[in-house]
Amino acid sequence: MSNDQSLLDRVEMPSIPEAAMKKIAVLEEQFSRAEVEQLRHSVKLMTPLIQKRSEIINIPEVQAEFWMRVFASAPPEIDEYILSSDAQVLGECLKNMNVERFELDAQGNGEPRSLRFTFEFKTGEENPFFTNEKLVKEFYWRQEVSKNAAGKTRTWEGLVSEPVRINWKKDSDLTKGMLDAACDLFEAEKKNGGDRKKLPEYAALVKKVEEAEDEVANAQDDEDDEDPSPVGMSFFGFFGYRGRDVSAAQSKEAAKEIESRWVKVQKGEEMEDAGDSDDEDEEDDSAGLEEIDIFPDGDDLAVAIAEDLWPDALSYYVQSFQIGEELEDMDLDMEEMDGDDSDEESESRPNKKARK
Repeated sequence: MSNDQSLLDRVEMPSIPEAAMKKIAVLEEQFSRAEVEQLRHSVKLMTPLIQKRSEIINIPEVQAEFWMRVFASAPPEIDEYILSSDAQVLGECLKNMNVERFELDAQGNGEPRSLRFTFEFKTGEENPFFTNEKLVKEFYWRQEVSKNAAGKTRTWEGLVSEPVRINWKKDSDLTKGMLDAACDLFEAEKKNGGDRKKLPEYAALVKKVEEAEDEVANAQDDEDDEDPSPVGMSFFGFFGYRGRDVSAAQSKEAAKEIESRWVKVQKGEEMEDAGDSDDEDEEDDSAGLEEIDIFPDGDDLAVAIAEDLWPDALSYYVQSFQIGEELEDMDLDMEEMDGDDSDEESESRPNKKARK
């Protein structure tokens, strides 16, 4: 008896029982909601501590180098986005930084996952790179509900933003024109509406992105160049991140639908299975944005700064001095080793005879 099926096809792959899978999905949602509530309460607890920390940072001797040292000691998930040219700007010009969960009110009501970053810089001759005194970047937590090609409900949630223009001084643009191009497109969309892909600013930005990708590919062949950023460009491209194209009104409607669905799930009502958000046949407007998002990891970097660098800034500041001390100790050890080698050489070397 012949069997045309391969062994792999005939082997029944293990899978999670359907009843267990539904319970897991419900519990995961409960965990997610609990984490949001935990975040909401933590903001209230942290606020007075952040204010006390600001008093320390504002001590003149501390303020001069505080954020430079913090960024210099940043964890890998942040440091990998900071090129040497970025480090120069942050080290020489960054005066202060602030992170706010700005959609929360004093009572803790609102969306705690939305973030506002405020970077304050030196101006005038003290900043040879750009003229902005402040760069404010806001990330909004948004939700979206749609239908996939099979008619199943798809849900998405995440951070979206608008590009922020940096007024670079001549020959100082670390984003090589890409941030300006991203801002130009965004402004053209607001002014003209319609299909963004038909705008000349869209074509201009696509060209900039392609040129940057080619440059990164060529740079990878040069062993003398530093490791490229995961997104292939300057840290300051972060200000160009947009994310998915979901408006506040769309998100509000989606939130209502998601809550309604959750109430039914808690009551044990049967719900249709959610579709895969990565369906290949799914076509939506976000694809057009992904193609021209100059800093696609902007949401990940925002979360890393807000949840790690910002709350632990004092620790990173102190750590920067410890690293310096360790390097000094290493230098001393090397000098001692060199000294020992010299002594051994002098002992092993025969003494020169004195001239008569």
